[in-house]
Amino acid sequence: MTERRFVRIQTELPGPKSAAVLKKKESYVAAPLSTYAPFIIKESKGALIEDLDGNRFIDFTGGWGCLAVGQRNDRVVTALHEQLDRFLHTDFTAVPYTPFVELAEMLCERTLIDGERKAAFFNSGAEAVENAVKIARAYTRRKAILVFDNAFHGRTLLAMTMTHKANPYKIGFGPFAPEVYRLPYPNVYRNGVTAKEIEERMLSLVNPSDVAVMVVEPVIGEGGFLVPPDWFLPAMRELAD
Repeated sequence: MTERRFVRIQTELPGPKSAAVLKKKESYVAAPLSTYAPFIIKESKGALIEDLDGNRFIDFTGGWGCLAVGQRNDRVVTALHEQLDRFLHTDFTAVPYTPFVELAEMLCERTLIDGERKAAFFNSGAEAVENAVKIARAYTRRKAILVFDNAFHGRTLLAMTMTHKANPYKIGFGPFAPEVYRLPYPNVYRNGVTAKEIEERMLSLVNPSDVAVMVVEPVIGEGGFLVPPDWFLPAMRELAD
């Protein structure tokens, strides 16, 4: 991409080359894997994506969140090439490697938690949520899970149960996992829910002595990009304690 500073649309969307691939997709890719962009990517750089037909777009998806420094960031590309020159892949539980330990150390040092901290890495958000619940249940020997309105936690069985929206995530996939209890999430635009009201809802749903874990998004994403008031997370920390 030699010209990187402008958007360019030079065909109908999808263009003929993208349309051919999208048509093939309908024959060979499972139907639930629907796509949002009406084109097929050819290359990318920074905040721009170019498709097979030479159209250029601004990338507002960022790989759904994992490209915070943009497409093909120079430092990231260099690091990837250096790693490929050393080795490609092992399972850490079989043959451990240094960057895994270094990343765990970095995260633990930056996590605002008192006491001992350890990290683990998983393949997806849903897998991370499921394992967090497993760890909490094993440690506390309790079963109940507290989640919040508008939450999205993933598409595996337990994570889907913890997710709020039925449509499009849960229709036709029940029965769902037990011991999941939903609390109101404060929305400064839509409601004035208080910490006291959240606590009262919890007490009406479950015995606190049965609660293993509270899972909360610091900022609601899929459920509407909701930033909670400043009191919310400290109050939930106090409630959990």
